[in-house]
Amino acid sequence: MIDFPGPHWHMPPSNPMNANSTAGVPALARQVGLFDATMVVMGGIVGAGIFINPYVVARQVHTPVLILATWIAGGLLAMVGAFIYAELADRMPNVGGQYSYLREAYHPALGFLYGWVLLLVVQTGGMAAVTITFARYFLELTGLKFSDRLVAVVALALLTVINCLGVKLGSRVQSGLMLLKIAAIAGLIVAGLWLIPAPHSVVRPVLDQPVSLGLLASLGTAMVPVLFAYGGWQTANFIAGEIKQPRRNLPRALLMGVAGVIALYVAVNLVCVRALGPAALANTTVPATAVMRLALGDRGATLIALGIAISTLGFLSQSILTAPRVYFAMAEDGVFFRGVASVNARTHVPAVAIILQSVWAAVVALSGRYEQILNYVVSMDFLFVGLTATCIFVFRHRERQGSTAAAGDPGEIGYRVPGHPFTTGAFVLACWLVVATTIYRYPANSLLGMLILVLGLPVYALWSRRQKAGTDQA
Repeated sequence: MIDFPGPHWHMPPSNPMNANSTAGVPALARQVGLFDATMVVMGGIVGAGIFINPYVVARQVHTPVLILATWIAGGLLAMVGAFIYAELADRMPNVGGQYSYLREAYHPALGFLYGWVLLLVVQTGGMAAVTITFARYFLELTGLKFSDRLVAVVALALLTVINCLGVKLGSRVQSGLMLLKIAAIAGLIVAGLWLIPAPHSVVRPVLDQPVSLGLLASLGTAMVPVLFAYGGWQTANFIAGEIKQPRRNLPRALLMGVAGVIALYVAVNLVCVRALGPAALANTTVPATAVMRLALGDRGATLIALGIAISTLGFLSQSILTAPRVYFAMAEDGVFFRGVASVNARTHVPAVAIILQSVWAAVVALSGRYEQILNYVVSMDFLFVGLTATCIFVFRHRERQGSTAAAGDPGEIGYRVPGHPFTTGAFVLACWLVVATTIYRYPANSLLGMLILVLGLPVYALWSRRQKAGTDQA
């Protein structure tokens, strides 16, 4: 029988400079301020997708109003998610984010399974695809004749070294890349609004068919890529243990960061619809390039290619900064290799965890199998995002019962999900509808992802037994 240890909530440390204070042992340092945390939130959401995804939505819904309404609705749902994670961050400002919430709300095994698929599939598969995308744009822009995989590995290695030199340096580099991303998107918006000679209407027509189940189904299908495009804000919670005053700054960063991304995404889609019209938008797979070419010719296409390269590099930087803290937290709990919990005495970062993730991402990139792994990402990611949101129900129930297992002091919690339980329930339902849709459309890939998830159970059983054996000996 599998021996599962019980939950064990780590109280926030009393020392404001250390996330995990232990005398004489190097610990994570709280060096990330509100601005950098906000850039981390935005950097986790904005990748190359916003330059490409508008056409996917336009193929499902065919009027300017419906296209823009879909992106606005997706943004509002993302904001609900930000409020949910803001409350979780306020209750448990711990390193590891989702891993910690699932562990404390339900069971350590569930937290482990999240970390397991994050390392094997979700984070590293996405990193591999993004770094190859960066490499291809980089080679196209520079005209160099290197292999795209070589450039990908070099980019991974460079960003890994930067993040191993300290969380402050890593977050500053990430913030700089995010500002460049914003500049690239702003350039696209300005060009689309002021340099297009014959813009299309963005208010007519409202509908191209009567309201029906078919129209609702199209809207639902269009929401899947929109929700995926808005995903990623939750990764900022991974570094809660390194954010200054996390109960104040992390919730603020989540809400401001998601609001900023909503403004950027809706503006980009407004520009795409205005410049190209719904039909032409649906017929191009490179909408941002098409807009910039209309506005500035070939020079515009080159500029947007540079913007996409910077955006992919920034997303990669954010991934290397945030996700290793999950594996660090797992190792601290004794359910992963103990060395992954080590912290560099000089830089105060989990260097082993950072290197582990980057090495595996490089292996996936070099194997050429990242496109297959990406097919597993959507179902796995949204399964756990929705499940993590349900932790609010658990913690609030414990709070009402006066349970000592409730997360946070009710009198001190400053951020609560507005409209709970209805808004939280709607968010969970939307996440799991994405999972169901993905499984329906890609059953083989999705089920393989589920198999990888289930294979984590015997691995967890092995680690938990080792942990118990070590505790008994101590």
